[in-house]
Formats: sequence, structure tokens, C-alpha cells
Amino acid sequence: MRSPTGTESATLEAGGSLSRAGDLFQLLRDGRARTRAELALTTGLARSTVASRIDALMVSGLVGPAGEASSSGGRPPSRFAFNPAARVVLAVDVGATHVIIAVTDLNGKVLAERRLAQDVAEGPVVVLDRVLEEGLRLLGEAGRGTAELAGAGIGLPGPVEHATGMPVKPPIMPGWDGFDVVRHVQRSLPVPVLVDNDVNIMALGERTAHWPGDDNLLFIKVATGIGAGIISSGELQRGANGTAGDLGHVRVPRGDDVLCRCGNYGCLEALASGPAVAKALTQHGLPARDGGDVLRLVAEGNLQAIQALRQAGRDLGDVLSTVVNLLNPSVIVLGGSLGQAGEHLMAGVREVVYRRSLPLATTHLRIGLSRAGDKAAILGASQMVTQHVLSPAVIEATLQATG
Repeated sequence: MRSPTGTESATLEAGGSLSRAGDLFQLLRDGRARTRAELALTTGLARSTVASRIDALMVSGLVGPAGEASSSGGRPPSRFAFNPAARVVLAVDVGATHVIIAVTDLNGKVLAERRLAQDVAEGPVVVLDRVLEEGLRLLGEAGRGTAELAGAGIGLPGPVEHATGMPVKPPIMPGWDGFDVVRHVQRSLPVPVLVDNDVNIMALGERTAHWPGDDNLLFIKVATGIGAGIISSGELQRGANGTAGDLGHVRVPRGDDVLCRCGNYGCLEALASGPAVAKALTQHGLPARDGGDVLRLVAEGNLQAIQALRQAGRDLGDVLSTVVNLLNPSVIVLGGSLGQAGEHLMAGVREVVYRRSLPLATTHLRIGLSRAGDKAAILGASQMVTQHVLSPAVIEATLQATG
């Protein structure tokens, strides 16, 4: 759950302008209970103004009573706090061969969840209709109705134009190119629908849940493909067309003769992804179909598989060493099916990054495995929605529409 940034807090605490209830609400999003007097003191607003803003937020349900403060004489003043249970979010992680659907509160707490085997190649109508069917069922299981739904967040395993929610030439998603995901979902659920690339929402989820104090974080997904979610100065960076972080098709020197599915030679994905490592093992006499087989062989202590995974980490490290010099992150998190279970992969990454990157860039750099694991995308999808629906402008518009 996002609380005001350091800059916002400094402005607010210095008595910055808070003319709307939506602005005042941002102070309460940290969950700390406050009295009207405390809010008036913090914001510099008149108590009558604060009282009217709080009353509007109370009616919406977004703010609720939180007990009473100690009294210095007379009736104890009432305290108020953000109520994350006021609305719920439908969070969806669509993978190449799976779908995870969850209902969360406005703090990202999972209230109900379903994991399904689903091939994204069956097309958007089949996949999204199944998501909607299961999502409505989950709302019922959580004891919530569609009227309480604040919005839906969806992560897809391919490039997405975030402004429209449309996939753009996704390589493993036949039939999805240019499909209007938002419109299709809103036919059944008339709420805000936000769509993004899966690794972007994984970065959001990982940071929100486990690295809230780090404003410069890279989340690296290593699975069927390889991609990065880039958080810089506290903001997710999508680039001009939503393709920021596409590490999978950066050239690796060792791969001059390795053909990638994109048509180029030497792409990182063709050397270090789950299918690529499995293919390399098979070519050397150790049959492996996919990344799952690679992890199984590693868990069994197979030295050849361990060495292959370590080399994949070195190849990834070759690319990341340049990224570290360019973006200077404080944290690199490895996730995805291969990344989150890949101690040997991480060892290879560390070996190269710490050797090849500038000393100043790595002085405080931490490289580790995902703590959110397979929940990162769900947490991020929920966070993507709450960042939008709880923003000052949207809160204000909502209160005016219901006032």
C-alpha cells in the first residue's frame, strides 16, 4: 500500500495546499489513526474544513473510526484511519500456461485466490472469460459484491501499451495483438481496468511488500522469457512505448551462433531462459524439456545442470552489469520460475555483476531472490489498481459523484 512519498510528506507537513478531500486522504493512507485536530495541525487547514473532508470520506467508507485519543479534559476526541476493507480489487496474473486470480483489499491483503492451468495461446476471449467467471466466483467466496469492486488489475506475459491496456505484438500470445482487454473486461465489470506487462507488476508487488524503503529496484523475471521491471526514484519506468526492461533480447557475446525466436543471434533469452538451459542440457546428453526439469535436476544435485544454471546466471550478469552502471539500482531481485528457485543462477549473476560493474555502483548493491515469490504479480496487480483509484483526483471525483 503506497503512503505519501518523502517529498509529499514534507510538503503536507509544512502546511501545503490540501483543498480537497482526496488530498487529505493521502495523509491517512499510511494507516495511522489521527484526530481532526492533529490533521488540522499537520495541514494548516481550519478544523471546520478538516471536519467536512473527514465527513465526506467517512460516508464513502474509505475512512472509519479508530477509537478515541487520550483526553486532556472533557470528551475524548475521535480518531480516524484509512479503512482498507472499504473496497476490494480483482488482481490477475496471466502467465504462459497459468492464471492466478485473487480478490484483495485496498492494502493488497489476499481475501480469496484461485490458481488455474490455462494456456495463453488459446486467445484473449477464452482466457479473459475464464478470468471473469472465476473472479466473480471469488468475490462471492470473499463475501463481497461487484458494487464493492474498486477495479481490476491484469498482468500479461508480453509487451503492453499501458495507456490503452492493449498487448503489442506479444511473441507467445497469438491472437492478443491489439486486443482491447479493458473493453472486454468492462462489459462484465464496469470498473477501472488496468493492464500491464507481468514483470512490471511483479516489480510493483515485490517492492510494495518487501522493499518499501528502496526507490531504485530492478525485478528480473527469468522463466520462459527474461524481462526486467524497473523502479527508479520510486516510480515504475515503462518507457515511451511500454517496452522498457526487455532484457531478453539484449545481445550476449557468448551467443554469436545461437539463434533466438525473434530472428536475431545471441539474445539473452536464447541462452539463459528456462527453455534455453533445458535445450542446452538436452544437446549435451541430459534430457530436459523445460525450466521445471532444469530445477528438478539441480535439486537432485546433478552437476551438469548446476553448471548450466550457473552459466545462465553469468550470461544474465553480463547484461545486468551494464544495467547497473546505467541505472544504479540499490536492489536487484531475481524472480520468475527459474529465478525464484535459482541459488546457482544468483551466484552466477553476482559473480559477473560485482566484477564487471563500476565499484561505486555496487558499493551498496544487494542482489537476492524474490521474497514475494509467485505472489509478486498478484500483489503488484492490486497495487497498480490502488495507486490509481486512491489517487487524489480519483478520490475527489468519486466523492463528488456520490455526494
